[in-house]
Amino acid sequence: MRTITVVGASLAGLYAARELRAQGYDGRLVIIGDEPHPPYDRPPLSKDFLTGKADEAQLALSDDEESDELAAEWLLGVRARGLDPRGRTVLLDDGRTIASDGVVIATGASARRLPGPSLAPGPSLAGVHTLRTLDDARALRGELTGAPRRVVVIGGGFIGAETASSCAALGHDVTVVEAAPLPLLAQLGADMAAVCAGLHARGGAELVTGTGVAALHGDTAVRGVELADGRLLPADVVVVGIGATPNTGWLAGSTLALDDGVLCDDGCVTALPHVVAVGDVARVGGARAEHWTSATEQPRVAVRNLLAGRTTETVRPLPYFWSDQYGSRIQFAGRRRADDTVRLIEGSPEEGSFLAAYEREGHTTAVLAMDRPRPFMRMRRGLLAPAPVAA
Repeated sequence: MRTITVVGASLAGLYAARELRAQGYDGRLVIIGDEPHPPYDRPPLSKDFLTGKADEAQLALSDDEESDELAAEWLLGVRARGLDPRGRTVLLDDGRTIASDGVVIATGASARRLPGPSLAPGPSLAGVHTLRTLDDARALRGELTGAPRRVVVIGGGFIGAETASSCAALGHDVTVVEAAPLPLLAQLGADMAAVCAGLHARGGAELVTGTGVAALHGDTAVRGVELADGRLLPADVVVVGIGATPNTGWLAGSTLALDDGVLCDDGCVTALPHVVAVGDVARVGGARAEHWTSATEQPRVAVRNLLAGRTTETVRPLPYFWSDQYGSRIQFAGRRRADDTVRLIEGSPEEGSFLAAYEREGHTTAVLAMDRPRPFMRMRRGLLAPAPVAA
């Protein structure tokens, strides 16, 4: 291969570029990013960056020295608009084309917008935000600086809860709206989701569950959020945190299979052996994982298979995520099923610090901790999947 193009200057894209050089590729390396910023770390956006504890320089994932070592052509602030059917040419929205012998798709995901005609004007109202990119975080942080404001966070998942926590820490009046009976219900199950839901009250935020959003109200700026049950919540700032959708629109017309992401085998290889996908946009082995660990672990195997021209290695990392909310760190690892039982191993929810195991047929399937990092990591190591095996 003489030219490899990485589409997406993201965490996963940067790790893929590093792996290409580490695994001996010394040809032309092109990295395309639709944002004007070099790769940066997203998790702090809803936490330390939003509260002003971290600046933009601290978000950077690489420095000038590494950029020199990668010897890559960085095309930032330009969007990929297509991939030819054979997967050999990347088309850019400024009219340029990049002929490629190999392609790494790392275009990530975009914040999901509120659905429904009554909510269609919502994003155009001043004061309505999503939180996915550095520019999103800049805009939201600007609105949160100054006098206390009424903030409504739509969505009680990780981004929503972390944003609500940061807003409460800044002294704002915060309400979180979650359509499900409990936040994080699908991820943690009812008992543990209820424990985590209690963090909102402890942190001074109101939690409204079991109802969706019917409409946003305001003329040029948002003034209220109407709930599906008829209640109207006054709001100066609204943050929509209802998940993300993979950025695959630019791949329409290619021969790649698309279904809630780019479909790959267990080695991150698509239907075209010289095209691999990693990170939030990749649906590897039937599952798409929007976690930091997936974006950093998948590129090693993906690049190995890309350079080999076929799937020689597979990977199925153990799902792992963490979330910092209201001064507590929540950590989860494993594959929980609805019929798993939960057993407390250390501490208790009443103490605000505990370690719990999810169990099935005498085996531990997952582990959850709140402010118990060391015992959690010990149990996580015991759950880790076997090392990658030959395909």
